[in-house]
Amino acid sequence: MPSIRIDVDRQYGVPLRDGYDYITDPERWPGYWPNLVRVAPGARWSAPGDVARLTMKLLGRATELEMTLVRIEPYRLVEYTSRQRGLPEARHERHFAESGAGLHYRIVIELEPRGGPRGWLDRLVVARAVERTARQTLDNLERRFSAR
Repeated sequence: MPSIRIDVDRQYGVPLRDGYDYITDPERWPGYWPNLVRVAPGARWSAPGDVARLTMKLLGRATELEMTLVRIEPYRLVEYTSRQRGLPEARHERHFAESGAGLHYRIVIELEPRGGPRGWLDRLVVARAVERTARQTLDNLERRFSAR
């Protein structure tokens, strides 16, 4: 089965550096990540190989995610992978660009559907839930940046 790709973006009226610094700070994640229950102590998120463990409410249940930072180009790109029990592994990209007087922020997520019947579940349910969460993230950031 081909991979699933989710691609959403938004323009914000904050400077690129301010937006990037806010979005990539693990201490800020609870303020805008939908369904985030907690970030485990000791999360590091500044160099390839850094790992952050989070608990999120996914598909109605608490799920632990292990995120591993793969690549970081400050103020331009963050790439990481996530693993979570009962769901397919995912590759994530976060793109940051200056656009006019603000930040253009883009979220890209690729999932490899699992084999068999679970692959259909990944395409029909998981992909929709991931896209909804990405769009909620953009909405939450809009509220946070507007309040600043």
